[in-house]
Order: sequence, then C-alpha cells, then structure tokens
Amino acid sequence: MTVFRFLFALPASSLLVGSAFFLATPAFAQHTSEVGIGVGATNYKGEVSPQFQWQNSRPALTIFYRRDVSVPVTLRASLTTGFLRATDANVQGVNGGVPPLQSYRQLSLSGGLAEAAGVVEYNFLDYHDRRDQHRVHVSPYLFAGLGLYYVSTTVSSANDALKADFDRKGAKVGLAIPAGAGLKIALTEHFNLGLEMGARKTFTDQLDHTGDQTPLLVNSHDQDWYYYSGISLSYTFYKILCPAPYNKNKRLLK
Repeated sequence: MTVFRFLFALPASSLLVGSAFFLATPAFAQHTSEVGIGVGATNYKGEVSPQFQWQNSRPALTIFYRRDVSVPVTLRASLTTGFLRATDANVQGVNGGVPPLQSYRQLSLSGGLAEAAGVVEYNFLDYHDRRDQHRVHVSPYLFAGLGLYYVSTTVSSANDALKADFDRKGAKVGLAIPAGAGLKIALTEHFNLGLEMGARKTFTDQLDHTGDQTPLLVNSHDQDWYYYSGISLSYTFYKILCPAPYNKNKRLLK
C-alpha cells in the first residue's frame, strides 16, 4: 500500500528536519524507561488478501519495554501475539464484486502469530523534558527495526476440485522488518498513552502456504506481510543523572 511505502521513505527525509530541532534543544539531565501493555489488532496481506483490509483484523496483545538513549532516540523491545484471518470472499474486483479468480478458489485463512522485536524510535518532539508539568507532553514518532516471528496458519478451499492442493496447515519461523508510526501522549508524570500502526515485511510467500501453487491460481511474485495496530498504556521510570563534577567527586554532594 502507498501509506506503508511512505512510512519506509519518511524517516530518511524527516531525520534532517527533526535533528535541527534537537540540536538547538539542550537535553534534560535524566534518563527514562517505560514498561507497558497494549491491545489492538493484527492483520495479514498475501495471496488470500492481496491488499490490507480492515475487515480481516483480529485481536492482538503486546507488552514492551522502552528506554531513551538520547533526546530524540528511543529503543524498544516488545512481545506481540495475535490472530490472523482472511478470505477470498472479501476481495473486491474492479466492478465491486469478488474477482473471478477468488470466486473460483474460495480460499480462507485462519491462524495466529507471535513476535519478538527490537526497534528504534525517532521522536519528533522533546517528549522526555518533564520540567513543565503544565505543558501537554506529546510527540509523533517513527520506528523501524528487526523482528522474529512464529506464524501458524490453516488454509482451506471451499471448491472441492482444489481441496487436495490448497487445504494445508503448518507453522513458519522467520525474520521480519517492523516499521511504522505512532503518537505518544503523557497523561501524567508517570502514565502514558500510545497509538501506533505498523507493518511487518517478511521474506517469505508461505505464510498462507500458497507460494508453490500453480501460477495460474496464485501470484508467486509477492511476499507476505502482517501488521499490528493498537493502543497502549505505559509507566515511566526516571533516573536523574548526576552532573559530571559531582559524579567524579561524590563528596561534593555532602
């Protein structure tokens, strides 16, 4: 989709703009870290769903740990689990109906996934400066990283002539590249609300077990994707950094 191509291209151009702001803003002498939990939806794009379709969204849950390494840059580790589903009947053709190929195949997919990922977040505003507690602390951000996934799916056809070839189930483990965008909102000094939408590019065409089927019935040139979109609540921990003169000589603090 165009929106996700944009998410991959945006960081390179936006880093130059965002860096100008952070170079002019002195970093506050503290480190923050967060633990959080989120709920949302997972989705799939592949042979059974050639475009991202909201109606295929299924429940998902994520937990994460986030730590800032500089004013704009944050590192995040997460564990995410969710369900997947798709059906040929949801694909719309040029005239609005189900295309002939999907009408003939009548494929449906169901299953679930688990993902462990590490990403780098780039915050566009100084989200960690909490000295003014009366100011609304909010920042949009972009993220990208690397993930390890486990996907287990079952694919079946309602066409009896295709069942022998298309009825399959199995699991796959592989690497994915997570990337996307989100918004962080500090509700209080410690509690934060997060909104996020991200895509995961895989390097396989077998999440739906159709990559080796006849080219007359499948598109073997597109690899599969999965997505996570959700809302999260996190708790912030603060660590005030000791100024350099005092850090070298603790007796000055007495």
